[in-house]
Amino acid sequence: MKVSIFSTCVVDLLFPNVGQAMVEVLERLGCETTFPDKQTCCGQPTYNSGYAEESYATLKNQIDCFEDAEYVVGPAGSCVGMLREYRHFLKDDPIYGPKAEALAAKSFEFSQFLYRVLGVTDVGATLNAKATYHRSCHMTRILKEREAPFILLDHVAGLEMLPLNHIENCCGFGGTFSVKMPEISEQMVTEKMNDVIDTGAEILISADMGCLMNIGGKFNRDGKQIKIMHIAEVLNQQVDKKRMDQPKIMTVI
Repeated sequence: MKVSIFSTCVVDLLFPNVGQAMVEVLERLGCETTFPDKQTCCGQPTYNSGYAEESYATLKNQIDCFEDAEYVVGPAGSCVGMLREYRHFLKDDPIYGPKAEALAAKSFEFSQFLYRVLGVTDVGATLNAKATYHRSCHMTRILKEREAPFILLDHVAGLEMLPLNHIENCCGFGGTFSVKMPEISEQMVTEKMNDVIDTGAEILISADMGCLMNIGGKFNRDGKQIKIMHIAEVLNQQVDKKRMDQPKIMTVI
């Protein structure tokens, strides 16, 4: 199975270790990975800020970049959700409309791809710690993925997952929202930080580094301690290959 890696801006520029962990997990599970070097931002910041026409060149570049991919896998539900949304934005384009539909059908967030496509629940990871999970908005509401990360984390040996109050709440990042509405964003991330603290967790896990960067930044500014980990980093910990599920193709959602 061939997988084209969609790195996303945040991971590519600020957290390359997350991209590396994602690739290592995928390759252990038998995937052949490639990295199309013409990829750029998904276009979400400008499009969500109201610059639709100005974003079309970026959207079309991404479609062309991944046109020949068998699967496209990224480390952020938000950015992968944007790839799937292209089909709505370009639905009236006779050339890129059908191409956008094809891209949407083969694009997956990392944990979603492991569970929904490869059929994997246990990657053989071990992490002796207490953790809680932040469920990002776009992954839940655009990708409609509510199960995959939790199932995979439940199979990490030694990891105690603690429930997070108000898990449905946004962390306040929202890309340009946190820049345009800083006062509201600050209140939202403060509430999220306090909910994380209440769990007693040592580690905060998510499938979106934008959220983790925002929440982790709030912890740092307030002088409080928490370790942030992307789910790919967790699933790449102390791997026991004998315990790994055998990959198998499932129906693509």
